[in-house]
Amino acid sequence: MKNTLYKALSIVAISISLVSCSSDDNKNDTTGTGSLILEYDNGFGANDLILNTQGNTTSNNEVLKISTIKYIISNVVLTKADGTTFTYPKNKSYFIADEGSATGHEFELTDVPAGDYVKVKYGIGVDEEQWKLGASGQGDFLAQADKAGMMWSWAAGYKFLAFEGTFTSPTVTTATPFMIHTGKTGTDYNYTEVTLDMPTKALVRTTITPEVHIKIDLSKIIDGTNKIKLSDNNMGGMGAMIMSGTNLPLITQNLSTMFKVDHVHND
Repeated sequence: MKNTLYKALSIVAISISLVSCSSDDNKNDTTGTGSLILEYDNGFGANDLILNTQGNTTSNNEVLKISTIKYIISNVVLTKADGTTFTYPKNKSYFIADEGSATGHEFELTDVPAGDYVKVKYGIGVDEEQWKLGASGQGDFLAQADKAGMMWSWAAGYKFLAFEGTFTSPTVTTATPFMIHTGKTGTDYNYTEVTLDMPTKALVRTTITPEVHIKIDLSKIIDGTNKIKLSDNNMGGMGAMIMSGTNLPLITQNLSTMFKVDHVHND
């Protein structure tokens, strides 16, 4: 009886060892291609974002209730631990992060060369060279952006960021609309890029699809390096509208500071 039990336990141990070795082999196999998911998790300061009802206070003591936050992610470049890079094809590299959409949080990059990735770079908006190419450079993204309300109505191209809601302040005591849209205005194109380090390697394998969890601090849009008061931009009955002028390049500078990789799942 004891011998039978010992044999059974030995078989189980060998099976576990074989499975473990196979799993390790899969993790070490950097041939072929796989996928990688970029997940965008919007917050305001240290708080998770709740649309429409949550009061979010800036350092200028303005309280924002956010109804809309959308931004275009483009031109994704991944860097491996050995310093080599993979540029995701530009005609596939356009995504709209949208807090109000079930499909606006996670974006899958496919056909990524297997490897250990340590950095991700991407644009906020559509770079000017690609915009000038029109549909030949952006594929069906033009129609997608138009459907999502991410095109300027006067045919000046894309809205790179749409940030909207209501606010109050010490001088504006009634809830008043605000609207911040970035994009091409005059001679300012207002496209920017961000490069993020990953706290742990993203292991792209044929059998592993890492998920890169990116946290966004939306307070940085107007409360970053450059401090923008909505009260100073209040246009009476129209509310605070920032879609051009000297504040837009300042907001563009702020945008690149609001992203960080919080963690990476290699499940």
